[in-house]
Amino acid sequence: MPRRSCLAPLLFALALSAAASARADIAFVLNSKDDDMTLIDTTTYQVIKRVPTGKEPHHLMPTPDNKELIIANAAGNDLLVVDPITGEFKRRILRIPDPYHLGFSPDQHWFVITANRLDRTDIYRYENGEFSLAKRIPMAKTTSHMAFTPDSRVVFITVQESDQVAAIDLPTQTVRWKVGTGRQPAGIWVTPDGKHLLVGMTGEDYVEVLTVADGQRIKKLVTGKGAHNFLPRGDGRHVFLSNRVDNTISIIDMKSLQVVETFPVPNGPDDMELKSDGSELWVTSRWINRVSVIDLQTKKLKHSIRVGRSPHGLYFHDHAPRR
Repeated sequence: MPRRSCLAPLLFALALSAAASARADIAFVLNSKDDDMTLIDTTTYQVIKRVPTGKEPHHLMPTPDNKELIIANAAGNDLLVVDPITGEFKRRILRIPDPYHLGFSPDQHWFVITANRLDRTDIYRYENGEFSLAKRIPMAKTTSHMAFTPDSRVVFITVQESDQVAAIDLPTQTVRWKVGTGRQPAGIWVTPDGKHLLVGMTGEDYVEVLTVADGQRIKKLVTGKGAHNFLPRGDGRHVFLSNRVDNTISIIDMKSLQVVETFPVPNGPDDMELKSDGSELWVTSRWINRVSVIDLQTKKLKHSIRVGRSPHGLYFHDHAPRR
């Protein structure tokens, strides 16, 4: 079982406490190649502070109660836990091997990690804020992103360098099915009706549509080269997709399974966050070490904010619904 450190580094805690006041308008941007994160005021678009995280942070997400923000340090083999509003240091959870991507099941009973460099999926039980390892499932090369069924019975895992998607039964921690895909599947999303999977093909220029039940390949949605990651628009029908090579974002209608719009975003768009009022889409532009803020009414670049090297994960507390 992973154990929590008893002694939090004092200097680190002070840096985080000083970095942000108690307010809900801070964007957290993980700089994967600098082992730190940039905190940005989402009202003024000014950088507040850069503070250390741990080695090679890639993804982050809040706990189910939204009281804590978990930052996964892939090369550091640990999780950093901070306040999701202020950025204040809370604790560090040790001995979590290679936490690349992470996710909580909708029923909050399971916490899943894709160990990208270790080629496996680690499943933890989650109770009262505690993590206990249930099983480690070996997989093919380079496990990447994940998505859950609404009933929390299945987690779907993309295996990027092996061109596969796997379905894992969570109650039994066994693989239900595996299917081949196009090149380098990464981001994955379950449609609201629970019938289809959308899978971004980073080595191609499309999203592949699979059936949830058995992974049958039924459709390709051409979006742009480097189709990579998803973020819901918050209306229960549309989802954004970043096309990392074509430098665009596509909007997909999850009911009709059609691409309805594509617009430009600079230099390697990757992870995204959407303001609660739907007015702005924030995007990490990985190749130029910036965060791009897009006005969604005009689909134009509104602000470009310099951050650290290879910005990846992005989060702010006041975001649109995850649906």
